[in-house]
Formats: sequence, structure tokens, C-alpha cells
Amino acid sequence: MQAHDGMFIDGRWRPAAGGDVIEVTDPADEQVIATVPAGTAADVDAAVGAARAAFPGWAATPPAEPAARLGALREALAARAEDVAATVTAELGAPLAFSRKVHAALPVAVSASYAEIGASYPYEEKTGNSTVLHEPVGVVGAITPWNYPLHQIVAKAAPALAAGCTVVLKPAENTPLVARLFAEAAAAAGLPPGALGVVTGRGAEAGRALVEHPGTDFLSFTGSTAVGRTVAAAAGAAVKPVALELGGKSANVILPGADLARAVSVGVANVMANSGQSCNAWTRMLVPRSAYDQALTLAATAVAKYVPGDPRDPGTRLGPVVSAAQRDRVRGYIERGVEEGARLLAGGPGAPGGRSRGYFVRPTVFADVTPEMTIAQEEIFGPVLAVMPYEDEDDALRIANGTVYGLAGAVWAADEATAVAFARRMETGMVDINGGRFNPLAPFGGYKQSGVGRELGTAGLAEFLHTKSLQL
Repeated sequence: MQAHDGMFIDGRWRPAAGGDVIEVTDPADEQVIATVPAGTAADVDAAVGAARAAFPGWAATPPAEPAARLGALREALAARAEDVAATVTAELGAPLAFSRKVHAALPVAVSASYAEIGASYPYEEKTGNSTVLHEPVGVVGAITPWNYPLHQIVAKAAPALAAGCTVVLKPAENTPLVARLFAEAAAAAGLPPGALGVVTGRGAEAGRALVEHPGTDFLSFTGSTAVGRTVAAAAGAAVKPVALELGGKSANVILPGADLARAVSVGVANVMANSGQSCNAWTRMLVPRSAYDQALTLAATAVAKYVPGDPRDPGTRLGPVVSAAQRDRVRGYIERGVEEGARLLAGGPGAPGGRSRGYFVRPTVFADVTPEMTIAQEEIFGPVLAVMPYEDEDDALRIANGTVYGLAGAVWAADEATAVAFARRMETGMVDINGGRFNPLAPFGGYKQSGVGRELGTAGLAEFLHTKSLQL
């Protein structure tokens, strides 16, 4: 077991203000693999102070320099890719192949994208007799989740740094180890002292201190909608801008004439990826009544490929969820689905066979789900899929739009135009058309209670800029 002592503040590791620690547990075997300091308000204050001191110089740096540092960050993360993958697998439980392909590779791509975007962004524009300036907002407080621990760090820190902001990061307490790797990569990339601070800690103490600190100018939070409300309330009281990337209950709409086999197979894979711990997972599969029985057969066949196993085994496609609390939460939702009358097509609330230790959940598919059921309305955040029949396209649209969320979704149709026409009517921030690939340059974010603001691409950079107009 590794005992880490220190916060990354002002460009170096320094002892934490207090002696309390957080135990980091391997979800696959429930063993404690490391400890990190449990940060206090004093640690946050020190990190914010260093960020405030560094901000004027960093903000005044020509855009080419932050862009160059992000290019170097890309190289530093790429050099640490295997360490990143192994660390995420150890603290999150994601299968190693998925950690390599997504958890390690995606942050490299996002860093590279901001090296390019930051260098070419129009920070100064002319409109009529005015010059419009886009200036960094200041010190950014970033609070990141455990489900994509490094990607979410990079999706906030990279654009903020490219914009000329300084950043204080409070990573999720379940997955703090990869945040330490990120701090080391940032130092290797040549970021000036104070441009990035990393304070590990619990949300109730370190997270709250960061949100409420008068020295932060902007808050970027990813997590549950419930906690997002608290962050937004605190930011509102201080009249402080905030970006919130929150929950989802995304619909995978399969229209008549679509390639049903592919749509169902890809849809099941989408929900099982990362053990279902994705805010944008397509957890509701909407199928025409005429194809419903066939879709259920296809779904049962597809989900059988996802056998819970050791995430370090190259053949494992489904690892554990992150914690005992998350395991119990997901199993509770499965029990609720059964109680409310949904039919188990696969899986169930019990432990997977042969898995007496570890936070494992059986991959579960429900049939005969109705829109008002809890499992069709609330975010479960586990490997649980609800398959729902619909009567016609208007009925499908009503079901798809019938939740408080609007983060993502998918539409499958016989032709692209039909799918796009349906997608335009969906109340959601992102829609994949006939299996369209994830694009790290496209805006990521949602409607309704799925959040405020956007991450990734030029939209993600714009979040960290003030607008000033000069009338000439």
C-alpha cells in the first residue's frame, strides 16, 4: 500500500495542513491500495492563494505559450499512458483494455485539441466600431467525478489553462491517484508554479471550501444533479459563474427500418461500458412495438457477452462498480424495477456467480418497462438497461423527452435524414446518428437538469472567457 502525503500547490508537493487521510480501495477485491491526504479548508486556501498569485502573469502570456504547454502536457500524458491505465483500473475497476483505450487515450486527445484550439482561438474580434475582447475569467475551481477521472480533469483544466486561467482541482475521493499523475504530468509540461493546484479531499470539506472560497472566480463541477444544485446555489449567492455537467437518462431510439441487430448490439455495449458508470449512457432503449420481441432476443444475446470479471484480465469486458455504496445503489434500483413490474430479461439484484468479493453487479436488462417506472426516470449509474416499446414516432419522442434530463441520446433509422429529423426534435444536448463516433471537438453537455454550459472543443474554451467590448 502506498501512503501519499502532500498536496500539489505552487508547483510542488507540500505537506497537507491536517493529518486525516482517505483510503483508496480496489473495487475488484476491496483491498486498500493507497492513502491520500484529506484536504481541509486551509489546503484549499493555500492552493487558491497560489493560483491567484500566478494568474496575472499567466493571463498576460501570449496564447502561443499556454498552447505550447498543453502540447507538452499531451506528450507527458502519452508517456504515462500505461501508468494511467493501470491506476484507473486499480482505483475505478474499469477493465484494463477499456482503461487503455478510453481512460488513458482520451485525455491525450483532448490535451492535443486544446493545444491547437488555444493557439488559434479569436481572442480579439471586430464588430462595427467595436473591438470585442475575450479574456480569462480568473481562478477556476474544478471539482471532478470518479467515473472518468482523468478525462474529466483534462476536460476542465486544459481549456481553462488554454484560456489563460489558473486552476485549483479537487478530484473525486474514490479516484485521487490518477489526479496525482496528472499533477506530475503538468509539472513535466512546464506549467508555471501556481497555474495548477491539486487538493485531494472529501466533498463535504475540501469541495465545499473550494466552492465557497472568495478567491475563485468560476466553478466547474461534474457530478450528480443533487450536488450540482448545491454548487449552483453557492455560486449564485456569490454571483459567480458556474458550469455544471450533471446526470442523464438518455434514450436510444430505434426507428422502423433501422438495422435492428446493430442498433441493439451497440446500444447494449454503450450501457455496459465502464460498468454503466457514464452520465451519457443510453440507458433507455426505445423499440417499435412490431420489432419489440426480436429486440429483446437480440439484447439478451448481446448482454450475455458481458460477464463480470477481474478488470486486469485481458478478456474481461465488465468490471466492478466503484464502491460498495454504488453497488448497493445499483442493486437497489434493480430490486425497485422488479417491484414495480418490469420483467428481468437478464441479470438481477444478486451478486454475480463466483464473485463473493468486490463491488460487482450483474449486467441487467429489463423488459416491459413503462415510462413512469423509477428505472425509466432516475439515473442508475450501473450496467442496467431498460427496453421500452413505442407505438409510433410521436410516442417515441414523448418517451424520449419524458424525463428531467437531456444529456445525450442516439437515433437509428434506415437513412440519415430520417434519423437527423427525429434527433432535431429531441430535448437533449448530444445525439449519435446511426452509431456516429464520439468527437472530442464537439460540445459536450445537456439540456434541462443535465447541466449548464458545455465542455470540449471551442465551446469548452469559451466557458472560461469573459467578454469585453471597446467602442472606438
